[in-house]
Amino acid sequence: MSKMLKKVNASNPKLWLLIGIGLAGAVVVVAETRRRRHRNLPKEDFGAFVERIELLPIPQPNQTQTLSALTFAIKDIFDVKGYVTGFGNPQWKKTHGEAGKTAIVITALLSDGATCVGKTVMDEFSFGISGENKFYGTPTNPQMPSSIPGGSSSGSAVAVAARLVDFAIGTDTTGCVRIPAAFCGILGFRPSHGVISTIGVLPNAQSLDTVGWFARDPSVLHRVGLVLLPLTSVELKRTRRIIFADDLFQLSKAPSQKTAYIIGKAIENLSGYQSLQHMNLCQYIASNVPSLKGFHEKLTQQQNGLSILKALTSVMFSLQGYEFKTNHEEWVKSVKPRLGRGVSERVNAAMNATHDNIKTLYKVRTEMRGAFQHLLKDDGILVIPTVADYPLKLNTEKGFSSEFHDRAFALSSIASISGCCQVAIPLGCHNDCCASISLISAHGVDKFLLNTVLDMYSTLQEQVSVAYALPLLDTNGSMETSELLKEKGNTAFKGRLWNKAVDYYTEAINLNGTNATYYSNRAAAYLELGWYEVSPVFTIGTFVCV
Repeated sequence: MSKMLKKVNASNPKLWLLIGIGLAGAVVVVAETRRRRHRNLPKEDFGAFVERIELLPIPQPNQTQTLSALTFAIKDIFDVKGYVTGFGNPQWKKTHGEAGKTAIVITALLSDGATCVGKTVMDEFSFGISGENKFYGTPTNPQMPSSIPGGSSSGSAVAVAARLVDFAIGTDTTGCVRIPAAFCGILGFRPSHGVISTIGVLPNAQSLDTVGWFARDPSVLHRVGLVLLPLTSVELKRTRRIIFADDLFQLSKAPSQKTAYIIGKAIENLSGYQSLQHMNLCQYIASNVPSLKGFHEKLTQQQNGLSILKALTSVMFSLQGYEFKTNHEEWVKSVKPRLGRGVSERVNAAMNATHDNIKTLYKVRTEMRGAFQHLLKDDGILVIPTVADYPLKLNTEKGFSSEFHDRAFALSSIASISGCCQVAIPLGCHNDCCASISLISAHGVDKFLLNTVLDMYSTLQEQVSVAYALPLLDTNGSMETSELLKEKGNTAFKGRLWNKAVDYYTEAINLNGTNATYYSNRAAAYLELGWYEVSPVFTIGTFVCV
């Protein structure tokens, strides 16, 4: 070795080039190792908070405080006197002053004995459903640390899921409470639009914005509702109609048959619950929201019922864009803020849109409200999947793909446009991811829905462990076969081969007896034959071949 070293010419530039490259490589390796170690370090408080504050309960002499001894966190969209409301963006915070008053909902919670411990991270301007924030970081999903927590109320959801607080307050415009509740495996409630004051809450789009909240315990979710929801007369015990939206579960990755089994078994032994009903919700919307037709016709290439929900999503985004522009155009144009990916596109789209059809947008909203009031009345509860897909991995480009967003917003648009109240309920795990269903009730019956959650929750959770141990069909295998049989039935129907159509639809029903569409289509074929079939399962909807 020494002989070889003596032969090396120290003045050779190629030698020093090689040495430099080697040293540079070593530095890069060390730096990358440090970065990886830093990324793997647990974030303090799971990265849920943008600012730690303490707001103590407001003393109320001679009054029982419903939320006594409970702690909560608030999304950084609520005003707190003496603090600047950040809206998820540092340039917004830099260009605005301290709030002169505390938001009405926060004051109500403090007056009922709760203690606020901090402001939480959110997607910028309440846009987005990933929960990622370019400036303040992404809160860590306690259930799935390598996946997104969901947004825009990400920090509030994480604070509850990580047991840092008893409950947390967020806002929900296009799914901003419901989606993170689903991804983090907790309860999330979006109240009826307009029933809770938004004074002191920065607006995204007033026609869609609601105050919402998260909890792990259904009794805490209920107690918060008693404080925030308006006083009503004492509710009489009423029967409950549980309606299962078969078509929406087929659009999602949720195991529809197991979910129907869980719901059916849970209500079997509960007093005042009618047997589970099934329906095709997209057909119902198409038939009862006529102003949606123009948006639907532009999307006829979409498959299944997604085209109806895609049209509804289009209305939701147009309304949001119009109202966001009205609220914040002056600030956006004067400050020209730096924005994270995804948010930048949404803000630019809102600023550049013309909104020529604004009257039609509001008309769709009115018709949706009426259609759901007629469907649900004051005793109906619609069951849908909260989300269509499992949460994506962090920092994935797919997180900003149109497919993921389209499927997520399609489901959340139902309550956003109708103004109905909706609660997301965890339903165990499926494929190592949090599963979640949602219950939707008519506008204004929020306490009825919260009472239902309180009534059903423990029984639902008991049935979850039973159902996932059973060899029931999931959303593949025989269900795919039943869809093929349905399509054959549709072809026969269009060819006026009514008897063949009946046979195909019957085979599909034998494989998947929970799908309302198969019963509807078979009934239509029977009508063509001059028979009238009263389906034992399909009780709501229209006879449409789909």
